[in-house]
Amino acid sequence: MQLRDRISLAALCLAMATLPAMAQPAKPSDPSPAADNPKRPRICLVLSGGGARGAAHVGVIKVLEEYRVPIDCIAGTSMGALVGASYATGTSTPEMDKILKTISTELLFKENPPRQEMAMRRKQDDYGILFTPEVGLSDGTVKVGKGVVTGVQLETVLRQLSKAKGHYQFDSLPIPYRAVATDLVTGKAVVFKQGELANVMRASMSVPGAVAPAEFDGMMLVDGMLTSNLPVQTAREEMGADIIIAVNVGTPLLTREQLSGIFGVTGQMLSILTEQNVQASLAALQPTDILITPELGDFSTGDFDNLQQIAPLGEAAARKVADRLAQLSLPAGEYAALRQRQQATVVADLRPVDEIRFVNLKRVNPETAQAAMDTKAGQPIEQETLDRDMRRIYGIGDFEHVNYRFIEEPGKRILAVDAAEKSWGPDYLRFGLGLSSDFSGDAFFNLLGSYRKTWLNELGAEWRTDAQLGHTSGVYTEFYQPLSADGPFFVAPRAAIERRTADLYRDDDRVASYEMTSMLAGIDIGSHFNRYGELRLGVLGGKLTPELDTGPEILSPGGDSITQGAFTSRLILDQLDSVHFPRSGWRASMNTFNSNSSLGADDEYTKWDADANAVFSFGNNTFNFAVKAGDKAGSNPLPRYDQFQWGGFLTGSGYATGQLAGESLQFGRAMYYHRILRSSIFEGAYSGFSLEASRIGDPLVPGNSEDWLRSASVFLATDSPIGPMYLGYGRAEDGNSSFYFYLGRPF
Repeated sequence: MQLRDRISLAALCLAMATLPAMAQPAKPSDPSPAADNPKRPRICLVLSGGGARGAAHVGVIKVLEEYRVPIDCIAGTSMGALVGASYATGTSTPEMDKILKTISTELLFKENPPRQEMAMRRKQDDYGILFTPEVGLSDGTVKVGKGVVTGVQLETVLRQLSKAKGHYQFDSLPIPYRAVATDLVTGKAVVFKQGELANVMRASMSVPGAVAPAEFDGMMLVDGMLTSNLPVQTAREEMGADIIIAVNVGTPLLTREQLSGIFGVTGQMLSILTEQNVQASLAALQPTDILITPELGDFSTGDFDNLQQIAPLGEAAARKVADRLAQLSLPAGEYAALRQRQQATVVADLRPVDEIRFVNLKRVNPETAQAAMDTKAGQPIEQETLDRDMRRIYGIGDFEHVNYRFIEEPGKRILAVDAAEKSWGPDYLRFGLGLSSDFSGDAFFNLLGSYRKTWLNELGAEWRTDAQLGHTSGVYTEFYQPLSADGPFFVAPRAAIERRTADLYRDDDRVASYEMTSMLAGIDIGSHFNRYGELRLGVLGGKLTPELDTGPEILSPGGDSITQGAFTSRLILDQLDSVHFPRSGWRASMNTFNSNSSLGADDEYTKWDADANAVFSFGNNTFNFAVKAGDKAGSNPLPRYDQFQWGGFLTGSGYATGQLAGESLQFGRAMYYHRILRSSIFEGAYSGFSLEASRIGDPLVPGNSEDWLRSASVFLATDSPIGPMYLGYGRAEDGNSSFYFYLGRPF
C-alpha cells in the first residue's frame, strides 16, 4: 500500500462507515438450526482495515441482512471500526448508502473551516504567494507536524456516522462493539471497550504519517492495522463469539515492479506489518467460522471517490458463502424484532452545559479560543454548531488537533475542549514563490519567506516578519497586539523597507523604468468584526526615493528623497469561500491615504480607492464580478510617484502590467469559469474568460487615452501544491494583446 493511499485509508474508513444500502431480506425455504435453537450461537462480525476498500464491508452487511443472519457483536479495525461503529449504533444500510454518496477525499481531509468562518488575520494570508506548509522553529530546532492531516475534519464526519453521541460503554450499544488501535509508544494493540465513538474511530484509523496520532488517556494512538488488522482474537476472547464472520479487505503486497520510489517502499513496509498480523488472525479461525474476502482488484486504500463502486464487490463476495450464511438464518419475525431492537434510537444528550473548559493549554489563552465558539454555557447543545466550533478553533492556527468530550462533575456538566497546541510551535516559518511572464520580454519572479512568532504574551501578541526577493524586494514587519484576550481591538506597529520597479508608457511603448525605494514606519489601531472583516486607522512616515533605471535623462525624477507622512485607513470585509478560485461569497475594501504636512510630508494630498467582488455558482459554472475605483479627494492633485497604475492579466488584459497610469481609475470585470477537473485536496482545474473595461483619468503621460478601454481574456487555470497557475491570452479593443503565464494570484 502506498503512503499516499494510506492517507486516504483513514478517510476510507469513514466512508465505509457510511456505506450502501440494502436489498430486501431473502426468505430461506426452511428454518435453519439456529432458528430452532433458543440458545443459538453468538455470532460476531469482524471487519478489517483497508481504507477505501473497506466500503466492501457495507456490501457484506447487506447480504447478511438479506439472509437474516443475526449479528450479536462487532469488532473492527480502522475502516472496519468505522463501518462497525455506524452499524452498531443503529445506522441502517439505506442511511449508510446516503452518507456514502457524500463522502469524498476532499470532505475527509480538507480540514480548515469554511473560509468565511476563519479569523480575518488568517484570511489575509491567502492574498500572498505563500504555499508551503509551515514548519516550526524552537530553540534552533526545525520541527514539523506528526501527520499530513490532523483528523479534525475526519472526526466531524465520524460523528455523522455514529448515532451514539457522547461517552458510552460499548457493551450498552444496540450491538456490542470493540475497536482496535495501536499504542505508538509500546507497539501493543489497544482494544476500546468504552469512549466517545468519534474519538475511538479516529484513533483506530490514524494511519502513521498520514493522519496525526490520536491522544487518548495519555497514550499516543495510531492505526490498529499495525497490530490487529483483523481482530478475530478480540471477538473470540473478549466478546465471547461462538461463530465469527470475518471480512478481510486488506491490500495485497506490491509486486517488485510496483516498488518504485520511497512512497512505494514505505507503503510496502506498512503492508508487510499488517499482513503478518492478518495471517495470525486467519490461523485463529475455526471450522465453524466464515471468512469473506472480497475481490477488490485495483481499488486502492485511497479510492474514497469510488466508494459506491467498491461496496457491491463485498456483496458479491458474501454471496459466494450464501449456503453457510443460510444455515445461520433466523425466522423473518424473530430477525425483524432483533433488528428493531438494534436500530433503536440512541438519544443524544443535548442538555446545556454549565461550563466550557479548555484542557491543558500552556500558551493559548482559553478566553481567546472560547471567543471563536458559538456554543455557549447555559444553552442547549447543537451538534452541527459544536462541530463548526471545533473546526473554527482549529482554523485559528494555534492547534494541531481539536476535540471535545462531556464531563459530569457533582452538580455540574462540563464541555471539555481538548485543544492540543502545535507541538512544532509557537514560531513558524513558511515560503512562497510567484512567477509571471507575458512571453514578450517581461518576466518577473518573487521569492518570499515569512517568519511568525505567536503568543508572545497572554493576550496573544504576534510578531511577523516577511522577506521578499525579486521584482519587488523588501522586508516587512508588524507586531500585532490584541488589547484583550477575547475582544476585537488591537494595536499594530509596523515597518517596511521596499524596492520595486515601476514602468512608464506612452501608449504601448515603454519609455522609462524607475526603481522606487521606500522606508516607512507606522502604527495602526483597529478592530476585527468577528469573522467578517477588519478596520484599521493609522499614521505612517518615512522616505521614498525614485531613481531612473532606463530611459532618457529628461525623465529623471532627480536624486532627492521624498518625505512621507500620512493618516491612513483601511476597511476590509471578506466572505469569499476561496481567494484563488472563489465559487461563492463576496469581498469589499476601502483605503484612504491622507498625506499631511503636519506629519512632515512634502506633498499634501488625499488618495482613496475601493473595490468589491461578488461570486455566484451554478454547478460547475461560476460568475465572478468585480469593480474598482480610485481618485483624489479634494483639490490637491496626486503626485507623480503615487498615481494609479493598472493593466495586465484580468486587470486590463492585453496591456502590459502597469501600462495604464493616471490620477483616477475606474474598472469593471465580468468573469466566467467552468470547473473542468475536480481535485481531492486542491481546488481543481478551470477554463474561462473575462470581459473588462478600464478608464484612467488625467493620464500620467499626456496624450494617453482617457476613454474606456475594453478588453477580454481566455484562460486555463489550476490549483497546485505550489499555488494557483494560469495560462491565458488577453486582447484589448485598440489592438494591444499578450499571452500570460502566472504562478500565484494574478490580481
